Amino acid sequence: MRNPEGESDSHPLRPCFDRRLKLEFHGSRVTSDAGLLAYRELDDALGLTALAGEFLADSRTGRNGWHGIVGLLRQSIYGRLAGYEDVNDADRLGRDPAMRWIVGGKAVERGGASTSQMGRFETELLATNDNLAALADLSGVWIDRVHFRNPPKLIVLDMDSSVSPTHGDQEGTAYNGHFGCTCYHPLFVFNQFGDLERCSLRPGNVHSAHEWRDVLEPVVARYRDRKLRRYFRGDAAYALPGIYEFLEAEGFSYAIRLPANKVLQEYVAHLLKRPVGRPPRDVRRYHASFSYRAASWTKPRRVVAKVEWHPGELYPRVGFIVTNLSRPAERVVAFYNQRGTAEQYIKEGKNAIRWTRLSCQKFRNNEVRLQLHALAYNLGNFMRTLALPDAVDQWSLTSLREKLIKIGAKIVRHGRYVTFQMAEVAIPRDLFADILRRIDRLRPEPAPA
Repeated sequence: MRNPEGESDSHPLRPCFDRRLKLEFHGSRVTSDAGLLAYRELDDALGLTALAGEFLADSRTGRNGWHGIVGLLRQSIYGRLAGYEDVNDADRLGRDPAMRWIVGGKAVERGGASTSQMGRFETELLATNDNLAALADLSGVWIDRVHFRNPPKLIVLDMDSSVSPTHGDQEGTAYNGHFGCTCYHPLFVFNQFGDLERCSLRPGNVHSAHEWRDVLEPVVARYRDRKLRRYFRGDAAYALPGIYEFLEAEGFSYAIRLPANKVLQEYVAHLLKRPVGRPPRDVRRYHASFSYRAASWTKPRRVVAKVEWHPGELYPRVGFIVTNLSRPAERVVAFYNQRGTAEQYIKEGKNAIRWTRLSCQKFRNNEVRLQLHALAYNLGNFMRTLALPDAVDQWSLTSLREKLIKIGAKIVRHGRYVTFQMAEVAIPRDLFADILRRIDRLRPEPAPA
């Protein structure tokens, strides 16, 4: 492909099965990702990627480049949002008309950044200490932008770790016996809306709660002075005295799964005896609440127990939760069980954004990639929570990519205007128009004259 805009110089192809058909290739006049324009509209309404210029430092000194740091960030984020996992597709994406208009500026006429340019952007420019720290903060800044328009009355934080398998001799990778693979072991904090508040890349062989303070503390600090109720949930990996004390000092209510031991089981021994009579046909649930102090704790804390007898099982299923909530035990258990949504968010990030693809040799470069994946994930989640009509508001991020982003379009120029002729068989016009109307309502009201 010799034309910088992506136009092919070859003659049309003629398939043999029907000679009436001709196949032409017009790289700059056809796109398969026209739905990205809706995300760019949401981005503009909220003023998200435009903030990059305020947070990221551009250390480049050359004068012959035409891609600003905001445009490079857009190409990086939107490419991941569309399912392109890294910079290997940058040469082709840079010629894609949808991507060129999303990047904006000189990219509209001259094309987006090349693979080599995007590689330097991610592995050199963003990999500096200051820019990497700014990237980690940017997700929280975006979320604050959203909350400013519709302040929540409460915030629920869910902390969980995940696995990013690796397949080479990459810096920081290690075998993890729990996951049974060589991997990285990133840590995530989500809120109840599915937004990724903060994340951190860690070596593969660390504990699930390793460096929890580095991830959780900045998130808690952002909500410290706001008038809202604060909650935290975590599985047994985060049953640590340091976490309890930190959350109590910050005014957070918490529910954290507590590993079972003999002392805890003695508190519910009366519920562990097999019920008299025939085995139940339905699950029987029992709850208990008591005060407990482990040897490593500085004070007693409330523990809630759930005991379940299932048909066909000889022994009950027993679980314990340490909490400072005062609500009835059944409601504490119900509140804790909702943390399963965090695992769903992680799964969506893996499937839709491909944030487990961390294939750079250097650990720092993979840290950058994880933060870029996080920003792409959040932009996708904002679309889901803020702009989707009721008929499709249950779409997953994967469904959004397949049904909203992957829309074919032909680009036609008319004087001052450029028309994207979108395939209505992919998405109805009324649905797309409804999404744009909802996005438009998110824009700040104009200042009075």
